[in-house]
Amino acid sequence: MNKRNTNSKNKKPSQKTFFGFGAILKWSLVSVIWLFFLLGGIFWFLALDLPSVEVAKGNASGPSAILLDSDGIEFARFGSQRGTPVKLKTLPKYLIHAIISTEDRRFFQHWGIDPIAITRAFVENLKAGRIVQGGSTITQQAAKNLFLTPHKSLKRKVQEVILAAWLEKSLTKSQILSVYLNRVYFGAGAYGIDAAARRYFGINSEKLTIIQAATLAGLLKAPSRLNPLNNPGAAKRRAHQVLKNMVSAGYITRELEKKVKKQSLHLIGVRPQGYFARYFADWIIERLPDFIGPTSGTIIVKTTLDSNIQKISQNSLREALDKYGKHKRIADGAAVVLDFNGAIRSLVGGKRYSSSQFNRATQAKRQPGSAFKPFVYLAGLEKGLSPTTIFYDKPIKIGKWAPTNYGGKYVGPLTMRDAFAISSNSVAVQIAQYSGIKNIVSVAKRLGISSPIADDLSISLGSSEVSLLELASAYVPFANGGKGVWAFGIEKIYDGKGKTLYKKSGSGSGRVISADNLLSLDTMLSDVLTMGTGKKARIGRKAGGKTGTSQKFRDAWFVGYDKNVLTGVWLGNDDSRPMLSVSGGSIPASIWKSIMLQIN
Repeated sequence: MNKRNTNSKNKKPSQKTFFGFGAILKWSLVSVIWLFFLLGGIFWFLALDLPSVEVAKGNASGPSAILLDSDGIEFARFGSQRGTPVKLKTLPKYLIHAIISTEDRRFFQHWGIDPIAITRAFVENLKAGRIVQGGSTITQQAAKNLFLTPHKSLKRKVQEVILAAWLEKSLTKSQILSVYLNRVYFGAGAYGIDAAARRYFGINSEKLTIIQAATLAGLLKAPSRLNPLNNPGAAKRRAHQVLKNMVSAGYITRELEKKVKKQSLHLIGVRPQGYFARYFADWIIERLPDFIGPTSGTIIVKTTLDSNIQKISQNSLREALDKYGKHKRIADGAAVVLDFNGAIRSLVGGKRYSSSQFNRATQAKRQPGSAFKPFVYLAGLEKGLSPTTIFYDKPIKIGKWAPTNYGGKYVGPLTMRDAFAISSNSVAVQIAQYSGIKNIVSVAKRLGISSPIADDLSISLGSSEVSLLELASAYVPFANGGKGVWAFGIEKIYDGKGKTLYKKSGSGSGRVISADNLLSLDTMLSDVLTMGTGKKARIGRKAGGKTGTSQKFRDAWFVGYDKNVLTGVWLGNDDSRPMLSVSGGSIPASIWKSIMLQIN
């Protein structure tokens, strides 16, 4: 009796467990079905405005562009170069190998999305603490860069994935690669591999040598920055990396790699179409694909350029270099003028565009020297220091590093304000020690420095390289009430029929400097001109700025502002050869003064 009762009792929980599991299974199945329909609906919605894959089968169709200054007057006109559509089988094998080994090594294995590459990129970016590697496939790049607008959103990212899968289903791998190579932008107005071969080397794509193929493959990472006509050094280094990738992928031997590295590119000289504001015009034209995506026909670009200020800047820089260049061993320089909202009013990338198209205002990365100190001092103010805080200006040694003051002179007790005016290196290092390197880096990044900054105290003396435009943009918050900006040169883009394709909106990142700290910094920056290292920049009205000189006079800077605009000036040599005792407070300050007096 007890046994039967025990068995009966044991069965009841078992039945309950069974029915409980059945209910869970049922509702889980229902949930999965509903989730399937929900995701399907989302994907269907996102796919509604996808472009036709048939469009991909055409050749590159880059636009012709007319550039207008801020008054609506044309100052430059460009026509994109289009090559002959090519088939994969007609191209040299090593060109395909260069592209595949560098851009998407598993291109022929994946289905448009490569989880392995995405995972690898995630790990590398996590290790670096920043974006150093992407996981996009060639198919995704074709979808993103050639068929979708550059507007970044979750919807567009999902569409990129959908379109990548769509391309893989609709076209063969060879067709996708052909589409990509026939349409992708290679810089200098060249859309497609054949146009690029003709643009840079004066030959069709079938005749490319291995080193030429490696150079073009390297361009895909950054067509503007790696352009061999503008930046031959960077292009060469990138081409050598492509060759290394080809060795790693098993396409060429190390012996062939060494041999190819010695080969000449045989670049053709390209005569510029007029020289007025061409550095600025090139900078604008190379960014158009990022604003409007693929397009054809004529587009009109309303820029921020002030033609009068551009002429003043060009002439002031050129006159100074003509006067002092040979004697002081200065080969070149750059100058930029910005409004307080970040609008570029002038941009001069060198002494003469006809001699060199390398843009030293945007492409050159150089040590700013003491011109970096405002970020160090701001970090100190944010940690509780004040302009009246006393520091002892003295020789200093940290480990094996023994930074010295300019001229080897030390003056003893100094207020923070006075130390800034005379640009004491000793005090700057002490402030950096007090503030902490991470805080200094954070301040510089917050104000607009995007280049990598070293994780050591040497940054207090401007050891980490920046571009002139980058540094000038980061100074704008000192002049505009503490608001961060992003330098820009395009106000509006519209097509030949008047349809707006892009319109500038937004002005920056909001307040990046507190009111109290801004007042302190403005006072110290003004002191530089009235009683400090920037006396040659005095313009007879309130202004502020900072000098900068790198080791052995390799770079000389002056960045400053008045109540209306901010101007930055750099002088130096492309090969980093030292100038003859040219500091930021000498010729750069004089050029700055010349520009500012003529503007206002």
